[in-house]
Amino acid sequence: MKRLALLLALVAGPAAADWSRIADRDAFLQTVTGRSLDIGLFGISLQVGSDGSIRGVAQGQEVSGNWAWESGYFCRTLAWGSESWPRNCQLVQLDGNRIRFTSDQGSGDSARFTLN
Repeated sequence: MKRLALLLALVAGPAAADWSRIADRDAFLQTVTGRSLDIGLFGISLQVGSDGSIRGVAQGQEVSGNWAWESGYFCRTLAWGSESWPRNCQLVQLDGNRIRFTSDQGSGDSARFTLN
């Protein structure tokens, strides 16, 4: 039980954060170009290319996908190993060196990455 509580605390992170929305493609690219988006706990490291590509590794398996910026949202398709996810448009927010993607235009689940 203590291990579960520790894991949830690590994933949830601190409650007090200053997340600001990235609302346009240029600001997004300025933030991610030449950097990796990492979740070390899960062995995830992704690169988002200005050419609309997503590439990387998660738990030792290749990740690939495509993205476009539409109406203020990051819209992507994604494949990982034998799994694939359909197009989903996501709210993108930044807090220092952390970037958060929230599915379903901000009303769904979130994933937080460290920018390296």
